[in-house]
Amino acid sequence: MAENDNQGYPPVEPIGAGLRGRCPRCGKGRLFSGLLAIAPECGDCRLDFGFADAGDGPAVFVILIVGFIVVGLALWMEVSLGPPLWLHFLLWIPLTVLLSLGALRLVKGVLVTLQYANKAAEGRLDR
Repeated sequence: MAENDNQGYPPVEPIGAGLRGRCPRCGKGRLFSGLLAIAPECGDCRLDFGFADAGDGPAVFVILIVGFIVVGLALWMEVSLGPPLWLHFLLWIPLTVLLSLGALRLVKGVLVTLQYANKAAEGRLDR
Protein backbone atom coordinates (compact mmCIF):
# COMPACT_ATOMS: atom_id res chain seq x y z
CA MET A 1 0.00 0.00 0.00
CA ALA A 2 1.38 3.37 -0.94
CA GLU A 3 1.53 6.19 1.56
CA ASN A 4 -0.82 8.40 -0.49
CA ASP A 5 -3.13 5.47 -1.21
CA ASN A 6 -6.21 7.33 0.05
CA GLN A 7 -5.60 10.52 -1.92
CA GLY A 8 -8.80 11.70 -3.54
CA TYR A 9 -11.03 9.49 -1.41
CA PRO A 10 -13.06 10.65 1.59
CA PRO A 11 -12.19 9.00 4.91
CA VAL A 12 -13.98 5.70 5.43
CA GLU A 13 -14.93 4.46 8.90
CA PRO A 14 -13.37 0.96 8.88
CA ILE A 15 -15.77 -0.84 11.23
CA GLY A 16 -18.84 0.43 9.38
CA ALA A 17 -17.34 -0.46 6.01
CA GLY A 18 -16.38 -3.92 7.27
CA LEU A 19 -19.85 -4.63 8.64
CA ARG A 20 -21.40 -3.57 5.33
CA GLY A 21 -18.81 -5.56 3.33
CA ARG A 22 -17.52 -2.49 1.51
CA CYS A 23 -14.11 -1.40 0.26
CA PRO A 24 -11.89 0.04 3.01
CA ARG A 25 -10.61 2.84 0.74
CA CYS A 26 -13.69 4.20 -1.07
CA GLY A 27 -16.48 2.64 1.02
CA LYS A 28 -18.52 1.84 -2.10
CA GLY A 29 -17.15 -1.27 -3.82
CA ARG A 30 -17.81 -4.80 -2.60
CA LEU A 31 -15.24 -6.44 -0.33
CA PHE A 32 -16.56 -9.98 -0.84
CA SER A 33 -17.02 -11.91 -4.08
CA GLY A 34 -18.95 -14.70 -2.37
CA LEU A 35 -20.17 -15.57 1.09
CA LEU A 36 -16.71 -15.47 2.67
CA ALA A 37 -14.32 -15.05 -0.29
CA ILE A 38 -12.53 -11.71 -0.54
CA ALA A 39 -12.80 -10.13 -4.00
CA PRO A 40 -9.54 -9.66 -5.93
CA GLU A 41 -10.09 -5.87 -6.15
CA CYS A 42 -12.64 -3.14 -5.55
CA GLY A 43 -15.07 -2.66 -8.42
CA ASP A 44 -15.15 1.12 -7.91
CA CYS A 45 -11.67 2.38 -6.95
CA ARG A 46 -9.70 -0.70 -8.14
CA LEU A 47 -7.92 -1.18 -4.80
CA ASP A 48 -6.11 -4.52 -4.88
CA PHE A 49 -7.31 -6.64 -1.94
CA GLY A 50 -4.16 -8.77 -2.07
CA PHE A 51 -3.16 -7.33 1.32
CA ALA A 52 -6.21 -8.90 2.97
CA ASP A 53 -5.17 -11.80 5.18
CA ALA A 54 -7.49 -12.17 8.14
CA GLY A 55 -6.18 -15.68 8.87
CA ASP A 56 -7.94 -17.56 11.65
CA GLY A 57 -8.81 -14.42 13.63
CA PRO A 58 -12.45 -14.20 12.51
CA ALA A 59 -13.08 -17.89 13.26
CA VAL A 60 -11.67 -17.55 16.78
CA PHE A 61 -13.87 -14.55 17.59
CA VAL A 62 -16.95 -16.26 16.13
CA ILE A 63 -16.33 -19.51 18.02
CA LEU A 64 -16.04 -17.64 21.31
CA ILE A 65 -19.05 -15.36 20.78
CA VAL A 66 -21.46 -17.87 19.20
CA GLY A 67 -20.37 -20.61 21.60
CA PHE A 68 -21.09 -18.38 24.58
CA ILE A 69 -24.56 -17.48 23.25
CA VAL A 70 -25.64 -20.98 22.19
CA VAL A 71 -24.26 -22.85 25.20
CA GLY A 72 -25.76 -20.26 27.55
CA LEU A 73 -29.18 -20.54 25.94
CA ALA A 74 -29.02 -24.36 25.81
CA LEU A 75 -28.10 -24.56 29.50
CA TRP A 76 -30.83 -22.12 30.45
CA MET A 77 -33.39 -24.10 28.44
CA GLU A 78 -32.27 -27.41 29.96
CA VAL A 79 -32.46 -26.11 33.52
CA SER A 80 -35.71 -24.17 33.07
CA LEU A 81 -37.73 -26.43 30.78
CA GLY A 82 -35.95 -29.82 30.64
CA PRO A 83 -36.82 -30.56 27.00
CA PRO A 84 -35.94 -33.89 25.31
CA LEU A 85 -32.53 -34.24 23.67
CA TRP A 86 -33.96 -34.27 20.14
CA LEU A 87 -35.38 -30.77 20.71
CA HIS A 88 -31.94 -29.50 21.73
CA PHE A 89 -30.49 -30.86 18.49
CA LEU A 90 -33.35 -29.42 16.46
CA LEU A 91 -32.83 -25.94 17.94
CA TRP A 92 -29.14 -25.49 18.63
CA ILE A 93 -27.44 -27.08 15.62
CA PRO A 94 -29.21 -24.92 12.99
CA LEU A 95 -28.90 -21.83 15.20
CA THR A 96 -25.16 -22.42 15.63
CA VAL A 97 -24.63 -22.82 11.88
CA LEU A 98 -26.65 -19.71 10.98
CA LEU A 99 -25.08 -17.50 13.65
CA SER A 100 -21.59 -18.71 12.76
CA LEU A 101 -21.92 -18.04 9.03
CA GLY A 102 -23.49 -14.62 9.55
CA ALA A 103 -21.01 -13.56 12.19
CA LEU A 104 -18.01 -14.91 10.28
CA ARG A 105 -18.69 -12.63 7.31
CA LEU A 106 -19.16 -9.59 9.57
CA VAL A 107 -16.04 -10.23 11.65
CA LYS A 108 -13.91 -11.02 8.59
CA GLY A 109 -15.02 -7.79 6.91
CA VAL A 110 -14.20 -5.74 10.00
CA LEU A 111 -10.77 -7.34 10.45
CA VAL A 112 -9.83 -6.78 6.79
CA THR A 113 -10.92 -3.12 6.82
CA LEU A 114 -9.10 -2.53 10.11
CA GLN A 115 -6.02 -4.17 8.62
CA TYR A 116 -6.15 -1.67 5.74
CA ALA A 117 -6.88 1.33 7.98
CA ASN A 118 -3.99 0.53 10.31
CA LYS A 119 -1.64 -0.35 7.42
CA ALA A 120 -1.02 -3.72 9.06
CA ALA A 121 -0.01 -5.43 5.81
CA GLU A 122 2.70 -2.96 4.73
CA GLY A 123 5.58 -4.83 6.36
CA ARG A 124 4.42 -8.10 4.84
CA LEU A 125 4.13 -6.65 1.33
CA ASP A 126 7.59 -5.07 1.37
CA ARG A 127 9.35 -8.45 1.65
